[in-house]
Amino acid sequence: MATTAEYRLGEFTFPRGWFMVATSEEVTGVPAGVRYFGEDWVLYRGQSGRAYMVEAYCPHMGTHLANNHTSYIVKDKEHVEGESIRCPYHGWRFGPDGKCDEIPYSPAAIPKAACLKSWKLVERAGCIWTWYDPEGGEPDYDLPAFENYGAPGWVNWNVRALGELASHPQEIVDNMADKAHLGPVHGSIDMVLFENEFDGVTCRQILTAGHKTLAGDGSEPMTNDTWYAGPGILQPVMLGEYPSHMLIAHPPVDDGVVKAWYGLLVKAPNDVPTEADRAVAAGYEQAGVDAFAQDFEIWGNKRACIHPMMVQGDGPFHKVRIWYKQFYNPRERAGEFQSRVNGRMVTKGTQQDPWTEAA
Repeated sequence: MATTAEYRLGEFTFPRGWFMVATSEEVTGVPAGVRYFGEDWVLYRGQSGRAYMVEAYCPHMGTHLANNHTSYIVKDKEHVEGESIRCPYHGWRFGPDGKCDEIPYSPAAIPKAACLKSWKLVERAGCIWTWYDPEGGEPDYDLPAFENYGAPGWVNWNVRALGELASHPQEIVDNMADKAHLGPVHGSIDMVLFENEFDGVTCRQILTAGHKTLAGDGSEPMTNDTWYAGPGILQPVMLGEYPSHMLIAHPPVDDGVVKAWYGLLVKAPNDVPTEADRAVAAGYEQAGVDAFAQDFEIWGNKRACIHPMMVQGDGPFHKVRIWYKQFYNPRERAGEFQSRVNGRMVTKGTQQDPWTEAA
């Protein structure tokens, strides 16, 4: 497992961007411990129903705010009070802004240092998202709208947690340029088109190809439009009889470790999806999970690829890696990396862009 420094990505260990930290149903009035960006955090819902994420350890004596089931603070249902969370050890109470607002046994003034780091969360499309910036800045691009979620005729995704993977996210993002793995790993055949497009914080892959099982002999080739909005949110859209819109999210847990989620929206032929439509959507979702598992198995059993041994026929890995560096460096340098890659790249070896004798 390689570190960010070994990939020579930039100044920061973790990239700037929007990241998923939970599904909506995972965050309840019972505080839960999570780990992202090399630190431990606690997720909980206040009595208003709003979700919050704060630093995990009480500044008083270092107690984990969530990992407790036996304290009377928990038994008496005082763990979450209004929008605040209490430490299960001594009852110190912290508001959603992280500041301690009560020490129940002490008449002394609350120390200014009695505060937790807190995060701004956005709940959208059945998921909880946060903005991470090692420089502490506000978002410099928008969280995707996921406009098909809840739209008429669409079956909403059931986002699945696929667990942690001991792989640097660089290895995952490399897939955007990896034309050559689509046949051996995923079963693509008769490839018509493979292109990449870079535009600011967006990296796009456009693939048109047949498939060994999903598209039979004589079927029209399928077109997939896949793009990253920043470093950790991947959205593939597949056209066909049942158009689908996929979500793959992989926030960093530690340097060289990510957590992955998968979800799939499916467009039904009816404005109000029937039970039959939902059954088809569930089958599509499972097929998508299985396809992603093919990548998961590769990433989980390979050594780090610090310097790819590129040959003709490989996609533009170097361009993807330059694009990716913008998120690991001060935002004032983002334009520097974008200017080196912005535009469209065609990878030859397809029906539309065949090899030539000169190539």
